Amino acid sequence: MNTYDACKKLIANGRYGTKDDMLLKLDIFLLGDRITQGQYNELIVALNTDA
Repeated sequence: MNTYDACKKLIANGRYGTKDDMLLKLDIFLLGDRITQGQYNELIVALNTDA
């Protein structure tokens, strides 16, 4: 399972702690090239939809 899939699953299950914590993790994954800009955008939309 890659970083994107793991994050997507965490968000879908609501198992990410606080929204701010997850946003910080997504920012770090993007900066570290663990996820692409497109994947980041999709995860942000999913996180905002979930909240």
